[in-house]
Amino acid sequence: MLRRLFLRDKQKIVNDKVEDLNEELENRDLFSSLDKNIETISKLFQDVDILRLKYITNNHDNRLNYCIVYCDGVVDNAIVNDSIIKPLMLSSVPVTSKNPVDIIMNQIVQINDTEKADKLSDIAESIAYGDTVLFVDGAPEAIVFNTKGFKTRAISEPDSEKNLNGPREGFTESLMMNLSLIRRKVLTPELKMKFRTLGRRTMTRACICYMDGIVDKEVLAELNRRLDKIDIDAVLDTNYITELIRDSRLSPFRTTGYTERPDVVIGKLLEGRIAIFLDGTPFVLTVPYLFVENFQSSDDYYLNFFYSSFSRLLRILGFFLTITIPGFYIAVVAFHQEMMPLQLFISIAASRSSVPLPASLEAFIMIIVFDILRETGIRMPTNVGQALSIVGAIVIGQAAVEAKLVAAPMIIVAALTGITSLLIPKMNAPVIYIRMMLLILSSFFGFFGFVLGVAATLIHIINLRSLGIPQAAFSGKLQLQEIKDTAIRAPWWRMILRPSFAKDKVRMNGGENDHD
Repeated sequence: MLRRLFLRDKQKIVNDKVEDLNEELENRDLFSSLDKNIETISKLFQDVDILRLKYITNNHDNRLNYCIVYCDGVVDNAIVNDSIIKPLMLSSVPVTSKNPVDIIMNQIVQINDTEKADKLSDIAESIAYGDTVLFVDGAPEAIVFNTKGFKTRAISEPDSEKNLNGPREGFTESLMMNLSLIRRKVLTPELKMKFRTLGRRTMTRACICYMDGIVDKEVLAELNRRLDKIDIDAVLDTNYITELIRDSRLSPFRTTGYTERPDVVIGKLLEGRIAIFLDGTPFVLTVPYLFVENFQSSDDYYLNFFYSSFSRLLRILGFFLTITIPGFYIAVVAFHQEMMPLQLFISIAASRSSVPLPASLEAFIMIIVFDILRETGIRMPTNVGQALSIVGAIVIGQAAVEAKLVAAPMIIVAALTGITSLLIPKMNAPVIYIRMMLLILSSFFGFFGFVLGVAATLIHIINLRSLGIPQAAFSGKLQLQEIKDTAIRAPWWRMILRPSFAKDKVRMNGGENDHD
């Protein structure tokens, strides 16, 4: 025991010394000596076998010596060989040159994306990110060349957000490629893109995008303040950011939007929202996030507004049905039989006469079984998962009814509950928790508990905020323009104003003169 404690303390001391050494090296300025700079970089990247050092000399007398540093596998070797090494070997920069770094950047190397760096922390981050760094003998500055060449997934339509109409493009795991998809469609200089780094260990690059003339600067400042407070080893996905910047941290509802579609992000930006891109993930966050966005789809804006409004109303109805059907059924069957018509009561009583379990426990079991089948279908390979979900539900349900373990009405309740939940894929987690809460309250207190649970849910939704903006977006008085893109989707010539949190409220000129 003492030996293990001693070894653990010793290892901790060694790790602390290594971290202190790395921090000291990263915060150091460059030397004028080429050998000292390379020695420092080698210590900083010790045991990194993909690090490559290439010394470059030429046949001219009294000429500068160079060394390029990069990580193999994340750079484009053709660019390094043809645009850096070859021009430097053929160059003739004298040792007595006053600004050798400027001469190399402007007259020799044939790469458009270059910058100077004099901090080892910046240089180390650039090398790890796929850039090539050139050290010049006698210069206290290095040159960073953009030579990234790692492979990325091709652009394709997201599987989770397929549309009937509209664009078929989707984001990939490459930050710059995702930003190019946005910039290609929004040509105004009002579109701002600001980079920042998140994660102490991963140093993940993120980008904050917004429309300068539309976004509320107070909301933007609040977002930056919350991002500045993030202090975590790694940020590998946008969900890390979601959990760290959200307003109501214990709420099951989302307070940030997410999407894989460039057209959706552009639409949100033009409504005054802010998009957060993260390198390494195709999901982009959008804030502020209104509760009604859970029921919206990009298809709503590419199809006729009559059909879009009907589809959106179906999603809202599906949300209320999937959370209320089990609880309402248990409240009526177990506590308030007088609310049922006589024939329905006789039918349900006859089907339940041979079932050994109470109605509430029966409901719990069936809903959990359905969730197990749904989760299994998601995790399994596509073809197998679909067959397992359909066949499993049919076989288990039929067998349970024939064995008189479950009443037939409960199968209908569980099936209707599960099917309606598929209408709102963005709210899978909140639906599960709220449905269970209403079922528990109904099992103990009947219809009174059911109503109490529904009221608590509505109050919670009304009090939700996203970056300080109320998610319900209630202004205190009913204004027609504020509901034209909520439960229904009005025609474009009627949607004149942007959401209330946007700085520039007018979306389009013309149409209605009174802006009703």
